[in-house]
Amino acid sequence: MTLSVVALQTSTQIARLLINGLQAGAIYILLAVGLSIILGTLKFVNFAHGALYLIGAYLGLIVAGTPTFSGKLAEWGFASPGLGLGYLAALVVVPLVVFVIGVVMERFIAKPFYDRPDTDQILLTYGIALILAETFRVLFGGQSRSIAQPPWARGSATGIPVLGDALQALGVNAVSTWRIVVILLTAILVGIVFVLIEYTDFGLTVRAGTVDPEMVELLGVKLSRPYLVVFGIGAALAGVAGLVGGPLVQFNPDYGGTILVPAFLTVVVGGVGSIRGAVLGGLAFGLIQAGLVQFGFSQWSQVGIYALAAVVLLVRPQGLLGEEVAV
Repeated sequence: MTLSVVALQTSTQIARLLINGLQAGAIYILLAVGLSIILGTLKFVNFAHGALYLIGAYLGLIVAGTPTFSGKLAEWGFASPGLGLGYLAALVVVPLVVFVIGVVMERFIAKPFYDRPDTDQILLTYGIALILAETFRVLFGGQSRSIAQPPWARGSATGIPVLGDALQALGVNAVSTWRIVVILLTAILVGIVFVLIEYTDFGLTVRAGTVDPEMVELLGVKLSRPYLVVFGIGAALAGVAGLVGGPLVQFNPDYGGTILVPAFLTVVVGGVGSIRGAVLGGLAFGLIQAGLVQFGFSQWSQVGIYALAAVVLLVRPQGLLGEEVAV
């Protein structure tokens, strides 16, 4: 085997690992950025964040397709309740609806508990997550489902101009277009949120309120509205995660709890309140999972992220990009 062939095989493996890792990490990043801005800004521990993921997934299923359910919707005569409006319509409807749900949650559920202990917040939101999970089970049935990939995103990514040529040059021909779409969409959304928080007057108000809310209020700036928007944005990102993850991983009413733990670990590993940290943690988890799967250790893919979290927290308890809190 010549050196050129070995080099091509190595570059192909690396390219495949990066693409699969970026796609897997994208879901964690969307969830973790939403969690991080809520936890870092409002100091509110939201254990119902995984339920928001499910709302996005089920709502996307209804808006984009025409699925057949077996729960109460079927008993009520909605044997095929999907609207069939297509995935692009779902990309507009789902974030808006989940944003509104987040706003309602902030105003009527989170806000009264801002000054309560973390344990109270956890018990409250965990109870809400259980109620929503059972609601999904009653309405939609308990079986696992997935969202069909849109026709324009099916097939190999080698057909994409410029990117397709680069993939072919690396010998990567089995990457689906949908994986690239997920990666690009995540990058765009996280970039927008980062600019909003870091480089706008709104973001300055939010960050100042995080440091010294009493002083900000004394200056005549009401923090209730920025906090409302931040919670809505975090919820919307979770809904989008459910929408883009639905075609990749099957979901059921219990999946919100399944996805919540690695999402929180991503926040903790990256550093609470840090968008950069959430992105770094999500990428690390995605690459570890993709690497273990690619090299034949798929049964260890979940264990790998917990092992990484344990190592990071032992070495740097505040997270990779978190700020150390003085005691």
